[in-house]
Amino acid sequence: MMLGAVSVCSITEQTSLVNHVKFPDLTPVILYGNSTSFPCKSGTEVQACRNHILPYSGRGKLIPRAAGHDDAKKWSVSHSSDDQLFVRPGNDEHPEEPKKERSATLMHSDIHLQPNTENHGNLETILDKMNAIHLHVLAMERWNAARLKMCHRYLASATNLLHYLALKNLDTEQIKEELSFLGLLNIETVNTHVVSSLSICNKMLISSGSDSVLGVEKSSEDFPAHQNMDLGMTSLVQKAFNNRDLLLGKLQSQKMTHIMVTVGEEAAENNAHVTDLINSGTTSFRINCAHGNPELWSMIISTVRRCSHLLEKPCRILMDLAGPKLRTGRLKDGPCVVKISPKRNAFGGVISGAQVWLTLQGAGPPPAHLSPDVVLQVDGPEFFNKLEVDDSVKFYDARGQRRSLKILSKYHVFSGAGFMAECSKTAYVESGTSLYVKAKGRKSLVGFVVDVPPASQYVRLRVGDLLVISRDSSDEQELSPCSAIGAHKITCPSGYLFDSVKPGDPIAFDDGKIWGVIKGTSISEVVVTITHAGPKGTKLGSEKSINIPKSDIRYEGLTSKDLMDLNFVAAHADMVGISFIRDVGDIVVLYQELGKRNFLKLGIVLKIETEGGFEKLPLLILEAMKSPNPLGVMIARGDLAVECGWEKLGVIQEEIMSICSAAHLPVILATQVLESLVKNGVPSRAEITDAFNGRRTSCVMMNKGKHIVKAVSSLDTILNTQHSKPKAELKSLYF
Repeated sequence: MMLGAVSVCSITEQTSLVNHVKFPDLTPVILYGNSTSFPCKSGTEVQACRNHILPYSGRGKLIPRAAGHDDAKKWSVSHSSDDQLFVRPGNDEHPEEPKKERSATLMHSDIHLQPNTENHGNLETILDKMNAIHLHVLAMERWNAARLKMCHRYLASATNLLHYLALKNLDTEQIKEELSFLGLLNIETVNTHVVSSLSICNKMLISSGSDSVLGVEKSSEDFPAHQNMDLGMTSLVQKAFNNRDLLLGKLQSQKMTHIMVTVGEEAAENNAHVTDLINSGTTSFRINCAHGNPELWSMIISTVRRCSHLLEKPCRILMDLAGPKLRTGRLKDGPCVVKISPKRNAFGGVISGAQVWLTLQGAGPPPAHLSPDVVLQVDGPEFFNKLEVDDSVKFYDARGQRRSLKILSKYHVFSGAGFMAECSKTAYVESGTSLYVKAKGRKSLVGFVVDVPPASQYVRLRVGDLLVISRDSSDEQELSPCSAIGAHKITCPSGYLFDSVKPGDPIAFDDGKIWGVIKGTSISEVVVTITHAGPKGTKLGSEKSINIPKSDIRYEGLTSKDLMDLNFVAAHADMVGISFIRDVGDIVVLYQELGKRNFLKLGIVLKIETEGGFEKLPLLILEAMKSPNPLGVMIARGDLAVECGWEKLGVIQEEIMSICSAAHLPVILATQVLESLVKNGVPSRAEITDAFNGRRTSCVMMNKGKHIVKAVSSLDTILNTQHSKPKAELKSLYF
């Protein structure tokens, strides 16, 4: 006999971390078998009603009618809008109560069975619950059929994502215990292939009993079959690998996880550095369009392509669009001088001299195994050709103090030779400084220090300080440590900040290193009181991030700069990172611009770094799947932690990975991966385990730093080495 049912889920408008997708009050399904009830996470039950189908009518009303074989065929498909995942036919007469739970009531139920912990062995009850889950999942697919038809290449993956979201909405704790008791399915591990796993579990339950036990013959063949797509386990798992390879490229040597490294000016025309990174395990390079210009980007990309080709190791390039991110304005560069400082003890005595790398102008950085404190480029080929180990190089620093460099060793590098020297006294070296070498029997050698980079300017902020942020349209700001009211002063070129904030809003700088509270606002200025900084103060420099987590700033999806940069990115890079994605409208605008330019092969990486982007991630993915472009998601943990709260970051990261697993999309894990190792040469223990968890993603991204080559090599070992698992052996006990 064919029986009817209704799948009912109330909706709580309040956002939650795990159940952050809005579900309908009522979803009609067809259920076969005896009656049972199944709770949603919101507290409402999905109930099976013998001999009746309860579809909705009008504004959420239920009309019972006799079940028939053709009921499933009579369902109409409701079209969903771009910013709403499901049709919600319930009563919406009270939109002013966002946290009020609204639910539909069930009618004409013959049986009402609550989950019973003593009912583990009742296969009939468990099978009814699994059927209810299965049909609730299929109902989600039906309600979004119009949306799915537009996903084309991603049809199977989009369908599985909807199945996962439907399953996630149900409270499955009881059924998990019952299935675990029988040694069957763990519902929490079926993200990649939901329907296939549920079907197999149903078949195993059926095969575990008999007709006399189950009462009626039940077959998974009764469920509607999917046409034009394969939702089998093997097929869907393969889709995940194919989507990864399509976006990031195929991995070599049986590796399982890509490594991406952010590069900047240091990689431009520096073959040695890029070669070391590729040999250490880097498979992708990232360029941030918020820094540099097309000329610099072209140099970096040319170097990467050239080194990749010579090494026969394919590498892909991701370019992040700057997006509407708030940043501090540029401070005018300081003087072109570098400080050489030997290491001293508590009494000021020199423990060891400062390590100085001397190299010809334009020769690039030292070998990866060296870690000099200062790099000096010297103009003078003859000076270098005749320089020898143990020579003493004399010079007068910027203060007129006589100083010397002791040549310790010579190294052959890509473009010639370089020398490691030691300086035992503090010195300030500027461009144009003359270097002299006098030795018996040799002509005096002379070289000139060149290309000393300008010193970065900053303001040092302490708890209790006042900071004035002013609107400034100029490119650079003269450093002004204090304004007229005795506060530090910086600029912000974006008008969004001044138009949207209000007194009392929290504000963060430089990825949360500095926090404050807004005390006052005007058209041209914002006054901030610093509430958190380092014990000795924290530096705030040019182009550092600004976050206002609780403000309702309405950014434009793609800025005018992004649109100009997009042309360059599509012509030179393999992937484009879309920063600060917040809603479906941003995706629509992006694909409109890509369509105008016919960029249908450019990989798209959705950077999730705001609370709004996280809450709407399923909608963002489904909208992006309407295009054939390769697609992936980046967990940008820097801004995400500041925007959502540090304590929630772990849960949010797990949820993003689960959603992307259901959608078969590659995930890039970013921000502070092995940061201590990159900067200081020694990792923390927590960083090692964090990096190891990167095995669950498709790619792990690292930021540049002094020890980046060593860090990439270590990360490659952690991610891709097939270690034999350590075992805690228990020796036999003999008496």
